[in-house]
Amino acid sequence: MDLIVTLHKDAPAKPAQGQPCNGCGLCCAVTTCPLGRLRFWRMNGPCPALTWDDKATRYVCRLATNRLTRRWIGAGIGCDCSLPAG
Repeated sequence: MDLIVTLHKDAPAKPAQGQPCNGCGLCCAVTTCPLGRLRFWRMNGPCPALTWDDKATRYVCRLATNRLTRRWIGAGIGCDCSLPAG
């Protein structure tokens, strides 16, 4: 069964796994991180915290508001999404 995820038309292309995050939004559209699971009581995506930022033309997380929450979800560490984009 194929998984179909709809993202904003201006979203950047998914980077290769391990490369810096560019805000493509695929990972959060598919699953919910541990912080989102606690906050929203859901396991699968799309995460309600995933928000499109028109000015930055990228997706951002509304939960990653400080250094501790960004560290907990791994924001800025690198792409950990192994799904192919296509």
